Amino acid sequence: MKILFISANRVGDAVLTTGLLAWLVEHYPDARFTIACGPYGADLFRAVPRLERLIVMKKKKWNGHWLDLWKQCTGTKWDLIVDLRNSVVSRLLRAKRRVFHGRPTGKHKVEDNGAVLGLIPPPDPHIWVAPEAEQEANKLLPSGKQILALGPAANWPLKQWPVGHFIALVATLTGTGGPLEDAAVMILADGRERDQIAPLLQAIPDARRIEIIGRDLQTAAACLKRARLYAGNDSGLMHLSAALGTPTLGLFGPGFPHVYGPWGKNCAFVTTPESREELLARAPAVATPNDTLMDTLSVASAVEAAKALLARTA
Repeated sequence: MKILFISANRVGDAVLTTGLLAWLVEHYPDARFTIACGPYGADLFRAVPRLERLIVMKKKKWNGHWLDLWKQCTGTKWDLIVDLRNSVVSRLLRAKRRVFHGRPTGKHKVEDNGAVLGLIPPPDPHIWVAPEAEQEANKLLPSGKQILALGPAANWPLKQWPVGHFIALVATLTGTGGPLEDAAVMILADGRERDQIAPLLQAIPDARRIEIIGRDLQTAAACLKRARLYAGNDSGLMHLSAALGTPTLGLFGPGFPHVYGPWGKNCAFVTTPESREELLARAPAVATPNDTLMDTLSVASAVEAAKALLARTA
């Protein structure tokens, strides 16, 4: 049996499709999978069981990446095509059955993805981690020590909690008497984001700081699995942490937590006191790396939510 699974382009959206993929892997044990996705999230799928082919779709002018996908898939008669991008390409391929992602309903993205196959409740996102990534995590992480993981960056500056707030959060949670006293602090980010989070890196002593910066997503996943708590902005790393079952606290401002909040029983989120509309009304026309709409989300609110999540997942 051959299944073509067309996933999302962005990391967070791709993570949220993995529950549907995991359901297919479980319920079609003889199937071989071809997965098409964007370049940023490709690592998420490299360890999927019975993966026959991973097609990385790099955007081209005039939607040339879709033509490339058609060329690579047109010679196969598919038993099932699951198209979560609702593309024309999947309609032009030979298939016994094909299903598409419909229009957003306002429910959580995981629920909309599950509805593609009529799965209610929807399956939880799931990440397969390769053995070599686990081995790399063994080298990078201390043994027998609790780890607080942080995702201090985001793809839009206005969604970033101030770095100073992260520094205060670390001090409260890992300082004397904190729930993660003397824990190691693991910071995850893209290599291009190092400069903007430099004050946070400098605030954490070398002996307690773990930098997972510019690493591939498989290595990041293997490390995140071992964290006692993850706290971070509305980003792909937040969804990755949640999918791995790590207690995950999402920090939201001008986002949509009811649609894109961290999904899972070990998750929680906190938001700014202002609504999305109130925040966007004061957004600058052009955001710089130092701009944010998240400054009114207090450290105290995040600490309280983190403590409650730690207690609930003890």
